[in-house]
Amino acid sequence: MKILVSALEHSANLHLKSLKKELSDDVEFIGIFDKELGESIVDLRSLAIMGFVDAIKKLLFFIKLNNKMVDLAKDVDKVLLIDSSGFNLPLAKKIKKKYPDKEIIYYILPQAWAWKSGRISVLEKTIDHLASILPFEKDYYSKTAPITYVGHPLLDQITNFKEHLSPKIEHIAFMPGSRKGEIRKLMPIFIELQKKLNVKATIIIPKHFLEEEIKELYGNISGFKIAHDAHKTLYEADFAFICSGTATLEASLIGIPFILTYIAKSLDYFIASRLVKLNYIGLSNIMFDKFQNRALHPEFIQDDVTLENLIKSFNEYDRSKFLNDSKSLRTYLKHGSSKTVASIIEDRNED
Repeated sequence: MKILVSALEHSANLHLKSLKKELSDDVEFIGIFDKELGESIVDLRSLAIMGFVDAIKKLLFFIKLNNKMVDLAKDVDKVLLIDSSGFNLPLAKKIKKKYPDKEIIYYILPQAWAWKSGRISVLEKTIDHLASILPFEKDYYSKTAPITYVGHPLLDQITNFKEHLSPKIEHIAFMPGSRKGEIRKLMPIFIELQKKLNVKATIIIPKHFLEEEIKELYGNISGFKIAHDAHKTLYEADFAFICSGTATLEASLIGIPFILTYIAKSLDYFIASRLVKLNYIGLSNIMFDKFQNRALHPEFIQDDVTLENLIKSFNEYDRSKFLNDSKSLRTYLKHGSSKTVASIIEDRNED
């Protein structure tokens, strides 16, 4: 079976790797994905963007890439789209128009419940199987929509969960993000924070950064130990400060108390704050609010990301409450998603 895959983000490719383990050996990927999974038509590093402004600058490049994917769709059995709605939803519409009988599966759906709810009707008409990773997501679609809650992919990848917390905080993990803009904005604050707290500190840096890039992006990190394995580091640490993104949900599921920090470009934040109508930006908080009507962890955004605010929140943190809440979140998500998605792709009955 030949599948056209569109997985642009690092996190999407982590989930794709878990999925591939559940698929038969005769399944072949073509399209856009990590080079570890086969021969991609593009280097994923060329796709990295941060916010609306960067996206506009690379618009022509993405249009050409999108058209190339439509051409490839001709000779595949099925299409698998993962996340990245700005690229994948227009791609799905083009493929369905040109090849109406081509089966399209969308895994990790556009967050239409957060903004642009009009996309829901487009998804229902265009996608043959909507594989949802959020338990509440199905409620936003019509009763006849081809949508299935498949579980959450992080529960396929995270194998160690905290059951107890150490009495004292002796080791703090710092995750300033994976995009260069995020890192540059947060690192000066994280460096000062590490000095003030004066405990063992580990900074988690993406593996693909070269030594020269690390020096330029992160500044003087002599007070930090460098690590690349996020899950292992978060499990071993006692507390964390994390840039908004998938890492915040990873930390929530692992059970490490943390504070979310996020500083976006001013224009990007201005646009997003008027388009997205949510009480929180952290996915864990969004989900937790759905079934517990409150936040799971503190969030500091834009000008609120100050040394004083972070230290105050750190000192007032109820870590025991967080740990109990993190266990509730895992129960809410139930299980991993790879087996169910594999069964959808291969038309297998689930066990």
